[in-house]
This record gives sequence, structure tokens and C-alpha cells, in this order.
Amino acid sequence: MVATNALDAGRRSPGRRESEGAAALSDKMPRLVLEARRVSSLLAHGLHGRRRAGPGESFWQFRPFVTGEAAARVDWRRSARDDRLYVREREWEAAHNIWLWIDRSASMGFVSDLASASKIERALVLGLALADAFVEGGERVGLLGLTRASASRGIVERLAQALVADPAGLTQDLPPRANPARFDEVVLIGDFLTEPDRIAAAVQNLAGRGSRGHLLMVVDPIEETFPFTGQAVLHDLEGGLSLDIGDADAWGARYRARIAEHRAALAAITRGQGWTLTIHRTDRPASEAALRLATLIAARGTE
Repeated sequence: MVATNALDAGRRSPGRRESEGAAALSDKMPRLVLEARRVSSLLAHGLHGRRRAGPGESFWQFRPFVTGEAAARVDWRRSARDDRLYVREREWEAAHNIWLWIDRSASMGFVSDLASASKIERALVLGLALADAFVEGGERVGLLGLTRASASRGIVERLAQALVADPAGLTQDLPPRANPARFDEVVLIGDFLTEPDRIAAAVQNLAGRGSRGHLLMVVDPIEETFPFTGQAVLHDLEGGLSLDIGDADAWGARYRARIAEHRAALAAITRGQGWTLTIHRTDRPASEAALRLATLIAARGTE
């Protein structure tokens, strides 16, 4: 008999386990994929390639003062610690960003004993790992509706803190309204177990100004296979409803057909906006989905 469980609101927030898992996963991401996207973006759209000095607000580095520069550029506080003069450089900021949204609603707390992790744990690891890998590759990453896009080396901790400080996100099964810029990338990570019309409206809103996007659908194995027989009780984790089933085996055939219809609707929604759809099962390694997303985003940069 397959056992299932549902995590409460507190356990659907990221903690040390998810942060460490994300960092470990990002180390395995092939840097060549990110390098290809940086180069192609620079050539195709005149966007930034490597992180480098230029106009912006974020601190980048200290460098030695060069004779002939304006004295006003000297950072006297840093220079006082040494026998040389230093200039504080800021990071060059471009309009090209990667925006993440991670579904933390009640249905994401579902987990069966066929899975390697709950849906929310896997979604958090994937989102934070992608953020870390993209920043290492020179990109700027932010959370839709929560943070600015940043190239901070501590992006995993920064995004995790923002999620912890956002209890409202525990009740939202779709991303907030936002206006990403043209050529920005949007990555939505969730189970998307809601009405296709609502999902279509959310995607259309985010794609309205020409941003490009990706839906990463995280599913538990039994949500696809429904391996139950005999009597069963189904619980709606978000609506609070319950359904008694007398013949789970027969009901499962209809359930799997509905799942197939729902997937087809999601595929049509993303295809209509030029977005992509990736389905990731939680009994598979997280690196598979992370690599696919990185590859898709790299490929989009060559268009």
C-alpha cells in the first residue's frame, strides 16, 4: 500500500536543507551551458555577457587607482587600510533578468513514499539551485513580486530569506501580476493543479511585454500513476474537501485521462505564448530538471 503525507505551512518554507541541497546541485550544473547563453545574449541583443564594472548600484570590486583618473573616484576608506589608492567599482547593470516563482501552496506539501522528496522541497531546491547557477554564470535573478533582480554571490540565502518572510505565498497557487521586460526570462515552478484558464491568464500577463518563459511542473509519482485499489479517500489540500471512492482502480482510469487532458491544456498554453513546459517527477534526480531548464534558457538566447 502506498503511503502519502502532506507538509504543513511551516515545513513548506525553505530551510538549511533546501539551501544546502540547492548549492550542491548548482555545483553539478555544466558551466558551458551558461557560458553559451551569455555569449549568445551579448551578440543577439546587446545584453551583458560577463559580470563586469559599469554604471549601476551594486558593489562589484575595488581596483587600484590609475594615474589620470579623477580624484573623486578614490575610495578613501578602503585606501586608508593600505599604502595604495583604490577605486570602488559598481557592477554593470543590464535590463536582462531571470525571474523565478516557486509555488508554496498547500498542494505542494504532498509527498508519497514513492518520491525522493516532497514537491515543495524539490521546487525550492530547483529554484534556488537555478538562481545560484545563473548568478555564477553572470545573470541577474529575482523572485517575482518579492525581490529585485540581483547578481549577489549570496543569492541562495537572499532568495530563501525572502521566501521565509513571505507567509502570503503559502496560499497562492499562481504567480503575482508582474511586468517583466522584453527578453527577460520567467521560470515558474509548481504543480499547476488549478484550472487551465487561470494558468493561461497568469502566463499571458507575464508574457505581455515580450518576456520568455518556462513552466516547470513538479509532480509526485502517484499523481501520475494513481496506484490505488479498493476503497480510498481523496483529500483536497487547498479546498478542504474529501471524496470517498468505492472502486479506486476503476476511478483511476478516469483520473489518468483527466491528468492527460490537463497536461495537454498546459502544453497548448505555453506553446501559444512561445514558452516551454517541463514535467519533473520527484522520484527522479533534481539535476535532470535543472539541466533541462538551463539548456532551454541557453537555447532561447540564440534565437
